[in-house]
Amino acid sequence: MRLTNYTDFSLRVLIYLASKRADEISNITEIAEAYNISRNHLTKVIHELGKMGVIITIRGRGGGIRLALPPEEINVGAIVRQTEDDFKLVPCFGDSPNPCVISPACGLKHALGRALTAYLAVLDEYTIADLVSDPLGYRMLLGIDKN
Repeated sequence: MRLTNYTDFSLRVLIYLASKRADEISNITEIAEAYNISRNHLTKVIHELGKMGVIITIRGRGGGIRLALPPEEINVGAIVRQTEDDFKLVPCFGDSPNPCVISPACGLKHALGRALTAYLAVLDEYTIADLVSDPLGYRMLLGIDKN
């Protein structure tokens, strides 16, 4: 299973924000620079994370973004489910007609379905806080305290 860049960037934004102190505001530019990724991509990601209710966006001068919930309350599995556009590992997982001739008897679909369920179950065991167990280390790696 491979996550899309969109999901990867969503998790990275949450990790970045969890690395900061709860009262600190961040902005798209600093996050884009910390990860060396496109500001335009992050704008879309941040908009969606705001709609999901996991970050707060503050408009205007002195505005920015911060987590809307404590990192312990943001489940990684839930974020992945909400940001991935599909989990169709093979064509027979889809709704469209399946061109595979062995589909009616194939055990691969069942095995991959179980693997996907297990994959998501493991992600459900983690929160953003679990991923950022050493916030100071992240702050150093991300250049958050370079001022």
